[in-house]
Amino acid sequence: MQKKKKKWWLMLPKCFNNTTTFSSFSVSPQVIMSRKVVRTSKFRHVFGQALKADQCYDDIRISQMTWDSNFCSVNPKFVAMIVDASGGGAFIVLPLSKTGRIDMSLPTVCGHTGPVLDIEFCPHNDNIIASGSEDCSVMIWEIPDGGLISPLKDPVVKLDGHSKRVGILSWHPTAHNVLMSAGCDNVVILWNVVHGEAVVRIDSVHTDLIYSACWNRNGSQILTSCKDKKLRVLDPRKGSVICEKDKPHEGSRPVRAVFVSDGKILTTGFSRMSERQVALWDPKNFGEPLTLQELDTSSGVLLPFFDPDTGIVYLCGKGDSSIRYFEVTDEAPYVHYLSMYSSKESQKGMGYMPKRGLEVNKCEIARFYKLHERKCEPIVMTVPRKSDLFQEDLYPDTIGPEPSVEADDWFSGKNGAPILISLKDGFVATTKNKEFKVIKSLMHSKPPASRSRTPPPQPTKIQAPSSLL
Repeated sequence: MQKKKKKWWLMLPKCFNNTTTFSSFSVSPQVIMSRKVVRTSKFRHVFGQALKADQCYDDIRISQMTWDSNFCSVNPKFVAMIVDASGGGAFIVLPLSKTGRIDMSLPTVCGHTGPVLDIEFCPHNDNIIASGSEDCSVMIWEIPDGGLISPLKDPVVKLDGHSKRVGILSWHPTAHNVLMSAGCDNVVILWNVVHGEAVVRIDSVHTDLIYSACWNRNGSQILTSCKDKKLRVLDPRKGSVICEKDKPHEGSRPVRAVFVSDGKILTTGFSRMSERQVALWDPKNFGEPLTLQELDTSSGVLLPFFDPDTGIVYLCGKGDSSIRYFEVTDEAPYVHYLSMYSSKESQKGMGYMPKRGLEVNKCEIARFYKLHERKCEPIVMTVPRKSDLFQEDLYPDTIGPEPSVEADDWFSGKNGAPILISLKDGFVATTKNKEFKVIKSLMHSKPPASRSRTPPPQPTKIQAPSSLL
């Protein structure tokens, strides 16, 4: 007996509707829900673009040191880069407008007797820059408005207190003239630059080399990562550990850490198989990371740069030829990959422009200064927008150059929130020029290890730069 054939329309997948014609069908809700939903974000289409050759800084001999610092610092007036020097350490400081080929005879800042390892501009005075060196000293320099016209050998202040080379520098974000330094002697020192004084010395916490040290947004906490595989949040004035995390990354290579929004911590490190990772942590519950993502198998240390205004973190690897950027949010998986800027040449260092130095008319949300073997190349990160109007969602009020608390008050226990400015009409300085004062009798002497309670001698005023951005 012949089998009865099944009707062909009964064999169709269930996603087809039970309709009379084959051409009209609908997809079931289950199939729709299973499709990948693209996360909405105004930063999804951020793209990076290198500036033209005539807007780069060419023929610069970038330092060949293997230290994992940025080797570059930048602000709305100047760009500074650590360069090769014979018989000591040096760095150059150029006005932003001085692009093109740089004359090899250009004056440098050359007061150190050993190679310079780190430099950082003061956030409250664009003419002041600090440098740390292999000669175990920290020096504070004042750069004239038009740049150097002769070699600068004598610092405004010399800070002696480390017994080994100084590789990490970080100015306090809100307190005037407070500088943090960390050396290969496993010691963190907080300086009152005006008095040339080491007020706080944290020398019993870290048992090995310090990889990174940074402040939180108002400077009430310090975050450090160390070769002993521990991540620590410190009270800077007491020098005590608030909380710590053992082995944020399983690998033995360097870990970098920065504070991000809401007090969370973002770290970059390596797995046991030497894969590069990025992780987000909540210090209130250090047990497990909020998220941990593997990126690639490259060997370069990832330097994180976080923008609190947009919530974007940029990861720049030493020796890489790319910059990855992620958006940090409150929703899982918390760290959302956005895109990557790629180029042909690898980077030896990276400078990051403060928000007040960007061109808001071009929807520029970040600018990097990438160091090559022989040049510095600006890279602009832009959000594509058709409107010529000011984009308020891209530029909320940002940190300005005015400090909210003086050094003595901060060391006494007073915290100050950042003073915010609007970028709507471009940045315009509305504050009076800050005078930079130092005590000359202490300028070249070794500062005490603890804070002096005696009144300081009468300070000598040093003429401030003509304008303060």
